[in-house]
Amino acid sequence: MKRLLAVALLALVALGAAAGWTWWRYERAPLALAAPEVQLEIERGAAGPAIGAALRRQGVDVPDWLLQLALRWRGDAPRIRAGNYELAAPITLRALLDRLTRGDVTLRDVTLIEGWTFRQVRAALAKHPDLKPESASLSDAEVLARIGAAEPHPEGLFAPDTYAFARGSSDLEVLKRAYQLQQAALKKAWDARMARPDPPPYRTPYEALIMASIVEKETGREADRVKVAAVFVNRLKRGMMLQSDPTTIYGLGEAFDGNLRKRDLQTDTTYNTYTRGGLTPTPISMPGRASIAAALDPAQIPALYFVARGDGSSEFSNDLAAHNRAVAKYQKQRGSQ
Repeated sequence: MKRLLAVALLALVALGAAAGWTWWRYERAPLALAAPEVQLEIERGAAGPAIGAALRRQGVDVPDWLLQLALRWRGDAPRIRAGNYELAAPITLRALLDRLTRGDVTLRDVTLIEGWTFRQVRAALAKHPDLKPESASLSDAEVLARIGAAEPHPEGLFAPDTYAFARGSSDLEVLKRAYQLQQAALKKAWDARMARPDPPPYRTPYEALIMASIVEKETGREADRVKVAAVFVNRLKRGMMLQSDPTTIYGLGEAFDGNLRKRDLQTDTTYNTYTRGGLTPTPISMPGRASIAAALDPAQIPALYFVARGDGSSEFSNDLAAHNRAVAKYQKQRGSQ
């Protein structure tokens, strides 16, 4: 009897020691990594042994029995999130599983710039090394369908901003977020328009977006944005042509060589606001929030013309005679420099 009791006691001690050692391996012992920093990718749907295989294949040495035991004990294996993770030594199994279940993935970012065209947006996303270029083989119309956009043309629909994403994310995910952000900004500005006593003469939020895109390309100077918007709104109200160089350049497309000539202004396209009245059929660029706000709340001034001073700002005039004098003045200044 005493012998059996002694054997049982030794077995309990051994089990306790094994349990303690196992706990130490889980809680305290650093995992062996193939390098001081390891890039780890967990694919969607990975579970159980597949997770252990992925860890070992990518340079994280963890015994499968210990991993599976830890996953069963924790009970959160279904919450392990797919994505890319950067692991740095030292890291314990517990810390690793905490990160995987939190979805503490490696983040990268991409910046979309105010005034870019959709072609420039696509080029920036395509060359980003940490994005999956899932849109590369898609037409513009197919891209819009994939992100749930109802509009037939992509220009102007995406908000310029910096977007953080998990390494290995699809470029379509970034585009969808940018689209939703632009829709929200436009709706907020459009709703505020209804409270104004003399709102701009747009029939739809999309028309306001078109105007915002023109304002975005016409000036990068914050103080002039609402004045530029005022000039174009005043022209719309009077039935005057907008006569915007950026719209004409957009209509020329890849044929534009950087030098806008008189014949270009006389060449009719659907975007040439020297030959056609009203707004262009679509936006011509990606406007930021400030340009959207300016288009929907322009300055209350009577100006109908503006000309660049050469320092980034513009001179605004109420009539053609004053405008011609301003043009002559600043052309003379540029000629003397």
